[in-house]
Amino acid sequence: MNGLERARRGVRHLPMIAWLWLLWILLWGSVDLEVLLGGLAVALALVAAFPLPPALPRAVPRPLRIGALLVHLLTDLVRSGATAAWQALRHGPRTSAAIVEVELRVDSDLLITAVAELTTMTPGTLVAEIDRRRRLLYVHTLPVHDERDIHHRKSEVQMVERRVARAIGHGESFEGFDGIDGPSSRRKGG
Repeated sequence: MNGLERARRGVRHLPMIAWLWLLWILLWGSVDLEVLLGGLAVALALVAAFPLPPALPRAVPRPLRIGALLVHLLTDLVRSGATAAWQALRHGPRTSAAIVEVELRVDSDLLITAVAELTTMTPGTLVAEIDRRRRLLYVHTLPVHDERDIHHRKSEVQMVERRVARAIGHGESFEGFDGIDGPSSRRKGG
């Protein structure tokens, strides 16, 4: 292995080293010099002893897109939290809800999990099931009154998917993608 290849391998493992180092610091609950240096040494030793393949080959994290993703997430949390609270106060247990089937374009376990987690974090939505083989999420959502609401919820989840993919450098598969294929949902409530 030449020097350039070794440097590329080291750069590829920087996120794992940083994560392990941060975890070490959090576990010790201190930022003393010996904890910082010891944590860095342990992180480097673990990555050197147990090299893992990259979770997303060819992924290039884009800090501005990651920032935009976080801003959208916070905006969604506030907006949907207010909507869910209003629905609970106004309709109580009679709030109209549906399970919406959302087709995903990404084909990575990590990206599908990130989309599912970000979707579930939003009040009023819950990923009830992931069909990995067919790349489908089944999302319980409220309020849903008609087909337009179903279409809107699908669009919201697919927009989260696009933002996640673009934030980590896999957005090229979304160029020219405009929509959602056909309605598919099961509705409950009134």
